[in-house]
Amino acid sequence: MFKGVGTALITPFKEDLSVDIGSLKKILEHQLNNNIDALIVLGTTGESPVIEYEERRKLISAVVEEAKGKVPVIVGTGSNNTKKVIENNKLAEDLKADGLLIVNPYYNKGTQASLLEHYKYISDRTNLPIILYNVPSRTGMNILPDTAIRIHKNCNNVVAIKEASGDISQIANLIAIKPDSFSVLSGNDDQTLPIMALGGDGVISVFSNPYPSEMKRLTHAMLNDDLSSAKKFSNKYLGMMNALFIETSPAPVKFVMHHLGLSENVLRLPLANATLKAEEILIKEIQLMKN
Repeated sequence: MFKGVGTALITPFKEDLSVDIGSLKKILEHQLNNNIDALIVLGTTGESPVIEYEERRKLISAVVEEAKGKVPVIVGTGSNNTKKVIENNKLAEDLKADGLLIVNPYYNKGTQASLLEHYKYISDRTNLPIILYNVPSRTGMNILPDTAIRIHKNCNNVVAIKEASGDISQIANLIAIKPDSFSVLSGNDDQTLPIMALGGDGVISVFSNPYPSEMKRLTHAMLNDDLSSAKKFSNKYLGMMNALFIETSPAPVKFVMHHLGLSENVLRLPLANATLKAEEILIKEIQLMKN
């Protein structure tokens, strides 16, 4: 689907909790002006569980329109209801998205075999390329390396995985056994360098919401085999990368986006704004990012 950095976009809301398309366009302009490699709408960072169907339509349409084919637009469509994933995929297809990001079915907690069945059923019902999303801390399920490869081999349009297990040993094993036709993307900003050093193709990033050019520098240094520069960038940005997860995402990144004048600092329940303690840490990191 892409190499480098794809931004897992926040969904900006107005003070009345309605979707803020004006701020979204400002955010997209910020992304495209800084040459982002891909845009991911309605992932976990976009608070997808609390977005209604018509709001999904509005958000996808706005991102596709602004992207104008310059970069791939990938839509998060995952659910623990396989039928719901199919419905979400159909909407993404109708609105001319370029790909799908599908998180593991959460809470139901199936087996590795059921994961294969789930993704095969979905794959057979869409022509769009699919990126698997492995984030056990959120879903309670882990796609093991052998399972990811089986899914890829049985589903022609499953082309990549966003790996946010945090387990570098597992990710190293996956990269060691995968075919060239299957890409591995970091799902954790702070693990971008080691995952790319092992052979990963980039990152789906929260950090790049406020800092797209900075994450682009890091990922493209790795793509150009410039490890020295990549290490310098990774070390420089690590404080902010970690601060963005000091509390449940996307609360910290929404605070930073508001501080930078890109959106309001508004989340929908059950999530709440970052605490004052977290804000103090984030402000410190914002100042360090300016140096």
